[in-house]
Amino acid sequence: MSDFSSLVRSFIDPPAAGSPTRRSASVAGLLDAGSDDRSARTETLVRENLPLVSHLVRETLSRVPGHVSRDDLTSAGMLALVQAAEGYDEGRGASFSTYASTRIRGALLDELRSLDWASRSVRRRARQVDDARSRMATALGRPVDDQEVAAELGLGAGEMAAHREDLARASVVSLQGFEDGAVDDLLPSSGPTPVDLVEQRERVAYLHDAVAHLPERLRAVVEGYFFADRPMAEIAAELGVTESRVSQLRAEAVTLLRGALTAALEPELAERHERPQGCAARRKEAYYASVASHRSFAARLSHPHLESHSA
Repeated sequence: MSDFSSLVRSFIDPPAAGSPTRRSASVAGLLDAGSDDRSARTETLVRENLPLVSHLVRETLSRVPGHVSRDDLTSAGMLALVQAAEGYDEGRGASFSTYASTRIRGALLDELRSLDWASRSVRRRARQVDDARSRMATALGRPVDDQEVAAELGLGAGEMAAHREDLARASVVSLQGFEDGAVDDLLPSSGPTPVDLVEQRERVAYLHDAVAHLPERLRAVVEGYFFADRPMAEIAAELGVTESRVSQLRAEAVTLLRGALTAALEPELAERHERPQGCAARRKEAYYASVASHRSFAARLSHPHLESHSA
């Protein structure tokens, strides 16, 4: 990405809260795409029956292990609701809620199957073993061991052991299910550390100050091009110059901004002027000094402008 990484992605584009899953994005696409062709009836059906998804998700969660994600099920249910609304034919006699409930339940089951690490044959054998164990314990009035269950089902010792191994491999443990804290707190993280976040916040703050201290014309070009996303021709017309001159001003501004951040944060890498006493060198150094001395470290990190730009 050119131009100082598009001016540090225009002060670091913040990620959207709760980044949408692939399926959530599909739901949004179905609701938004082709809105001109979508009938008002379809949209009304979706919006009026949103509580149906929540109800069926709660019902499903009451019968599944705790590690199953409510968000994943809700996303699957929402997608099924939209598809049901688009495919609903009231001429067939069924109410929409009945039709949608069937589609949503099917989508929730498909989602659960996609999350299950065990094959259907393993789950079927597990039900057979559980049923046999329960039936024998009731009849004998005591707990039964694996050998007795295997004999009841006509399984060999090796088959029973293989079944236990298959179930063990398919078991999923919630990362938040540990009494002494979540296990993901104990695992190495590939995300930014607190130190990384502070450094990034400081860098963005310096960049904010560096833009504010640019000469007026350069600042107008940076703010118009990077932040307002204005065409270069429009900026040129406003300043009364050519587009090529705006391009030159942009390059000059980016060079100054990069130099200011380097001088403040990595002084050992700062530019060494061939003529340090020359006019151009003195102007640059004065600009760098004004940016660096504008605020203290604490004030820089607590500046309210950063709340919307911190990653």
